[in-house]
Amino acid sequence: MARALSILVGTMTGTADLVAQEVEASLGQRGIAASVIQMDRLDEQVFAQGGLFLICTSTYGQGDVPDNARDFVERLEAIRPDLSAVHFGLVALGDRTYATTYCHGGLKFDTLLSELGARRVGEMFLHDASEGTMAEDEAVAWVDGWVEDAMAASDAT
Repeated sequence: MARALSILVGTMTGTADLVAQEVEASLGQRGIAASVIQMDRLDEQVFAQGGLFLICTSTYGQGDVPDNARDFVERLEAIRPDLSAVHFGLVALGDRTYATTYCHGGLKFDTLLSELGARRVGEMFLHDASEGTMAEDEAVAWVDGWVEDAMAASDAT
């Protein structure tokens, strides 16, 4: 692997952090270096060198990003850095019983990063808490397929 994977976490209750930790451990068992970074106090410099990122975030309130991601999103919206050297994937956690805001925290990241020139690799993973499945188990299964395509895309640039 030419580049490490940074997993950026937006969470309110810790579920997204648990998912990120499980994904990191699973990738580590495959020999893929990944690091989990909470979005608290992050700014656009996290993307300065480009690279490969996995956004792992829940949705809170009326379809908002979690509190620990709010300042990060607002700064990206204000500064509008060029993220054309960034490839990313997205793990969005939500609950379909809130149909109008389902996974909107993740969708906001998808829209914003794409507007700033970052390229999403593959399909987003959307987890529905109302199904009763474990988000961390499903994310680990999803990331196995995603990471190969993501590494190839990241290395191609």
